[in-house]
Amino acid sequence: MRKMAESLSIEIAYALSQKQELVHLKLPAGSTVQQAIDASGLRQRHPEIDLAKNKVGVFGKLTRLDAPLRDRDRVEIYRPLIADPKEVRKQRAEEGKAMKKGGGDLEG
Repeated sequence: MRKMAESLSIEIAYALSQKQELVHLKLPAGSTVQQAIDASGLRQRHPEIDLAKNKVGVFGKLTRLDAPLRDRDRVEIYRPLIADPKEVRKQRAEEGKAMKKGGGDLEG
């Protein structure tokens, strides 16, 4: 049987529009997502992070702040979407229909 780690190696990621910040931490076994984010210092460097609004995940899968972490987990803090992807697709589809109907104003 494998012995449980006494400490966890955790990576916290926060992607900005121009770069990604990564923080590597050693935390006690049993630490939660919230504890890892607090220990990372990212919220002090990036006051726009609001855990009441920003979603978080582990390796791309949404999770809760009170979820326990495992050794080598990567916690990700997600920024809010600028535009709703469904609305953007809908607008593109409408623009495509308009182009087919009108055909453009090119004379030839």
